[in-house]
Amino acid sequence: MHFVEVAVPVPLRQTFTYSCDILPEPGCRVSISFGPRNLVGVVTGELTAPENPDKIKAIDKIIDDTPVLDRVLLKLCHWLSQYYLHPIGEVIHTVLPVLLRKGESASPVDEVWWHAADNIDENLAALKRAKRQYACLEALVDEPVREGDLKNTFPSTIINALEEKGFIRQESKPPPLRPKMWLDYFDVAKKPLPDKEQAVAISTIVQSRSRFAPYLLEGVTGSGKTEVYLQAIEDVLAEGRQVLILVPEIGLTPQTVSRFASRFGIDIGILHSQLNDKDRLSVWQRARAGELGVIIGTRSAIFTPMKFPGMIIVDEEHDDSYKQQDGLRYHARDLAVMRAHTENIPLVLGTATPSLETLNNALTKRYGHLQLTKRAGGASKTHQQVLDVRDQRLQFGIADGMLSIMRQHLSMGNQVLVFVNRRGYAPALICHHCGHSYDCRRCERPYTVHRTQQRLQCHHCGGARPIPRQCEHCGENKLITAGVGTEQIEDGLAKMFPGVKQIRIDSDSVRGKDKLQRSLDDINAQKYQLLIGTQILSKGHHFPHVTLVVVLDCDGALFSADFRASEKLAQLVTQLAGRAGRASKPGEMWLQTHNPGHPLLQDLVHNGYAHFARQALDERKLSWMPPFQSQAVIRSEATNGELAWEFLEQVRTLLQSEVVRLNGPLPCLIEKRQGRYRFMLVLQSAQRKAINDLLRRALPNITSLPTASKVRWSLDVDPSDFS
Repeated sequence: MHFVEVAVPVPLRQTFTYSCDILPEPGCRVSISFGPRNLVGVVTGELTAPENPDKIKAIDKIIDDTPVLDRVLLKLCHWLSQYYLHPIGEVIHTVLPVLLRKGESASPVDEVWWHAADNIDENLAALKRAKRQYACLEALVDEPVREGDLKNTFPSTIINALEEKGFIRQESKPPPLRPKMWLDYFDVAKKPLPDKEQAVAISTIVQSRSRFAPYLLEGVTGSGKTEVYLQAIEDVLAEGRQVLILVPEIGLTPQTVSRFASRFGIDIGILHSQLNDKDRLSVWQRARAGELGVIIGTRSAIFTPMKFPGMIIVDEEHDDSYKQQDGLRYHARDLAVMRAHTENIPLVLGTATPSLETLNNALTKRYGHLQLTKRAGGASKTHQQVLDVRDQRLQFGIADGMLSIMRQHLSMGNQVLVFVNRRGYAPALICHHCGHSYDCRRCERPYTVHRTQQRLQCHHCGGARPIPRQCEHCGENKLITAGVGTEQIEDGLAKMFPGVKQIRIDSDSVRGKDKLQRSLDDINAQKYQLLIGTQILSKGHHFPHVTLVVVLDCDGALFSADFRASEKLAQLVTQLAGRAGRASKPGEMWLQTHNPGHPLLQDLVHNGYAHFARQALDERKLSWMPPFQSQAVIRSEATNGELAWEFLEQVRTLLQSEVVRLNGPLPCLIEKRQGRYRFMLVLQSAQRKAINDLLRRALPNITSLPTASKVRWSLDVDPSDFS
């Protein structure tokens, strides 16, 4: 009889002991009885002398013959649990693909391949007028294509239409999963000659490819950071080792995949939230078997196993989307550092606007610091300027002076990007007679007006209602909107620039698979001259024909209660500026503001992000804020605000310490959401370990508080958002 410790996916910070006849290895899944439920757990180790062995339950079934979590990933799971003080069972549950959490086989599942049917020439001729279907069939003429790869290029509607016509057929067969299979196809295409700064960065990374070496690659927008990635991993792939690349957004995945696939001629593994569970498991299995040379994915791809680890790259490392905001609140960038250290491989953190945490690590020599200060291909730096809109007439949020500048750029055949960080038509609806505002009762925040859908929607809880015809307070029909959103700017620019084609890019307009990528392709094909959008347009896209970027209403972030607001605004402005002037055409950017003399704006415009970030670090140091102090936040929410507040007061009493400073309880920046009142208690100390030790000791007592079961509470280590 053997006894093992099993991590169970329940919110309890412990493992559980079970008995078994055959000893499974750590990292293997087992089926167990846990109370009235049957759950899938993961063995974390053997227990030699348990107390009361006769009372210990037996494992129902050992699911795996070999571990699904290797030594490295199991070690990272323990680190995640200890660092973020999260239950080990839930950590492992997060790390595993969904189908493995459900107990399905970890053995490779059959893959679907699509073949072209007979009579190819006749079928192609019949599709002459259906261009997308023609292209899809043409892609299958020479050889069959794996379904996952085909769906990365063509939507399911195209594939289904061809199948219904009998022009294509599918076949299921087990994948070969041959380790280092990419070496059979590995062929480096012609590459540009790197400039001096790129060459230094490439050679530095390549020289350290056999050991742990973290680097910040700080390169201005358009400086060729992706080219550095491509040339730096060339030798790694040629040696038969794998590369994991993280990108912040799904929208960046297709263009990144395309560049890497065309450069090396190999199959690229893709992981993001739009893949179904079966496709995600397939990529996970192929990476684990060492078949895929390059794996590209969003935040959760950091958990992908690699049989032959060679390098990790985190692109746009500053991006907030790398931080998980619920459940296991990990930061993929920080986990990438730990994983690279554990795997003993180099790590590259690339960005034009480094987070202050990463920049501080580079300036204090914890990370290597590689800089690209010039744009690639001789492109000139975008000229940034501030437009004082005080006393100017605003039409749909755009100043008259700005309209004339836009006309100049459009008249030369260039594209203009107009940015506003609000989707919908307007952020509020009010009565012009009595001043009544239409607010979401669950969040006590104004509804956003969505004119195209004829509804009011709350962007905090998702609640919606029809747009009323008259004021529910006074009965008048004088309802007007306040503020501007992307829909309103789209309507306004259509009136002010008739005949100029425009496109709106926000989370409402690009819903649906491949919609964003098709829109980006159309923009680069110059089918549109006016681009209107939110932050989706700011992230890493290449727009060679955009010569003017207009930022509307950047004042809100200048006076935020969030101490990171200025950093985020500076990053956003700099990233947006990088969308202009990326080719031979010079670019300019205008910031509309009622505060033209604000030090942040003046510093950004005249000195750039690099200078701003170093100044901001000095300010953070003087004010005892991260990265010079560590933080953790305990949040509490309940329909009864007094109960949520009382819970945190009790927690504060338990956490009294001479080393850790406690701030709060305080209302969250969004005090009410989804009908719940929200408060937070902030822990802060110069010693990260002091916070961790204090919380570790106190958590059992916090959990047992009478009010703990009456509120919804959570712990967030290294918080990035206080809303």
